[in-house]
Amino acid sequence: MSRKPMVRPGGRSARVQQAVHTAVRELQAEVGRPELTVPMVAARAGVTPSTIYRRWGDLQELLSDVAVERLRPEAPPEDHGRLLDDLRSWAEQFLEEMAAPTGRAYLRDALLGDPDGDNAGRCSDYAAEQIGTVLARAVERGEDVPDVDTVIDRVVAPVMYRILFRPDGLTGAYAHRLAEEALEGFSAGR
Repeated sequence: MSRKPMVRPGGRSARVQQAVHTAVRELQAEVGRPELTVPMVAARAGVTPSTIYRRWGDLQELLSDVAVERLRPEAPPEDHGRLLDDLRSWAEQFLEEMAAPTGRAYLRDALLGDPDGDNAGRCSDYAAEQIGTVLARAVERGEDVPDVDTVIDRVVAPVMYRILFRPDGLTGAYAHRLAEEALEGFSAGR
């Protein structure tokens, strides 16, 4: 059974989660991921190891939870005034962030520590929300748009496959091409 922290905004649970997440990030930077242990994290966060085991189950589940939080976008996608430009920009940024060594490590941790697939779903939701924002802006401008799933299938899925299995050739030009192909058949996208 996967243990996911239940967080009450502003409550003790939220404070513990924040302290533990901060401790993980700091310790990864200081000693490296391979040297990280639950007792180290607990000591840095000011909690007992049993608190971490009770809330997260094991170190891998904790690393997975931290990774998913780090993969959450910090801001809405930039608005360039045209769907094609917005989607190109978003796709390029998404590719750069996910393909970077830190992004790949977070992806691995997010997936490895989550046997039920909940974290993969959360990561997918982040991408869908970002794409939804881009598409909603285009609709407001009167542009014809594909649906979110079409963009996920034509941009996110190939990027993720390439990052995980064929990481060579991941360039901004590749991301732009995927964005253009995602809009094929939608006249206002060009």
